[in-house]
Amino acid sequence: MKEQTVTSGCDYIRRSRTTISVEILKAALEGAKKTHIVYSANLNFEMVNRYLEILEEKGLIERKGNLYVTTSKGKEFQEIAKELGI
Repeated sequence: MKEQTVTSGCDYIRRSRTTISVEILKAALEGAKKTHIVYSANLNFEMVNRYLEILEEKGLIERKGNLYVTTSKGKEFQEIAKELGI
């Protein structure tokens, strides 16, 4: 996966995979539907599907019905990323 480019007017801001993952995990802390994650992380459904699949494989997020919930391992990942300034 490549870094995603977010546009803000004429400015481009590149986000790393780690940053995008942290944003997805943050959106799913209390449980979130895929649509909420799409809007919170400013991604399209195709990208969210890819990230959710990877995060599930790594045990950082889990699906409960139609909600995605950040696991304790995902919360630890977020804390480490925060300490590193990501």
